Amino acid sequence: MALAQPEPGGVLAGQIDPRTGSGAGAPDGTRAVPLRGTLATTACMETLQVGYLHAVAAAAGCSLSQPFPDNGVDWHVSHGAPEHVVDDEVTVKVQLKATYQVPPRPPGPTFAFTLDNEHLVKLARTPVAVHKILVVMLVPRERDQWLAAGHDRLDLRHCCYWTNLAGHPVTGRRRTTVRIPTARIFDDRALCEIMTRVGSGGTP
Repeated sequence: MALAQPEPGGVLAGQIDPRTGSGAGAPDGTRAVPLRGTLATTACMETLQVGYLHAVAAAAGCSLSQPFPDNGVDWHVSHGAPEHVVDDEVTVKVQLKATYQVPPRPPGPTFAFTLDNEHLVKLARTPVAVHKILVVMLVPRERDQWLAAGHDRLDLRHCCYWTNLAGHPVTGRRRTTVRIPTARIFDDRALCEIMTRVGSGGTP
């Protein structure tokens, strides 16, 4: 019996995506439907936002570390520069969240995001020795829309936004809705500016 040989990447030539009518690896140049793993979408969203954070930290010249064991904050981001006043290296704690329930380019100055009260209390604590920020990533619902690679760029969709929730009150019984500013796009320049403010003794 002849077996179909998989194309590089684990997809079979000639498999056509019913949504687009195209595929990858087919003899006629169309693109086949990739055989994606069965890992839960929420778990994949966590991995995607970690990749986003790594890319931003790399471009900003920051180092990353994870607390072990996890104490409720995902990452510590550190930025070293002789211009810092409080120390030659400053650190900010980053909590990552992701959702596909908010569309890209949300209209207005903010969009709503809901946190468990226990988590909000940790992020809202003030004063603190090490500042914390919340980074929320908006992603497409379908994983095949999450990224696109080309010869000159790798696009991750859609976007991360950040906010400082220090002093934010708890208003719900179990969960509280917070507002995330759409002007605060989380990229390398934003991270450098955050670290500059913290390094001068200010807040993110």
